[in-house]
Amino acid sequence: MGLSSAVELGQIPGSVRAISSLPEIDYADRYTLPTDAEATPEQWARAVFGDVPDVAERFIWRGLLGLRLTRGPSPATVAGWRIGGRGEDWIRLETASRSLGANLIVQTVEGRVSLTTCLDQGRRRDELVWRRLSAVHRRLVPRVLRDAERRIREGR
Repeated sequence: MGLSSAVELGQIPGSVRAISSLPEIDYADRYTLPTDAEATPEQWARAVFGDVPDVAERFIWRGLLGLRLTRGPSPATVAGWRIGGRGEDWIRLETASRSLGANLIVQTVEGRVSLTTCLDQGRRRDELVWRRLSAVHRRLVPRVLRDAERRIREGR
């Protein structure tokens, strides 16, 4: 069984949407990777994104989307995103710009890890920028999940 995706809001389970902190969700996608690599949701999130955003992430998240990110590593953040909530099998990373709200939700359930991206696009400009970036995002997510699985297996 390979990686699966859901790229329309209606395909995202209600239980996942309920974890989001956004008042409204205009865009959501979810990628799920079957795996026997064991790690907590936070360990998966750090394996996917690291402790601080890399140059490309800063350019996209801060430069193009205007998202507010913290600068240094912290137990309260992952890649500059604030840890906004967590449960036994999930962690929610959140940040915002003046008009765009964003959540990254990592879940680990029954031999699978899932990454869900949720956006509340406050302005037309945000929607236009994301429309272009989302194609790149959807190509990258499967690879970053597989790379994270490799890092977890290697103990990094």
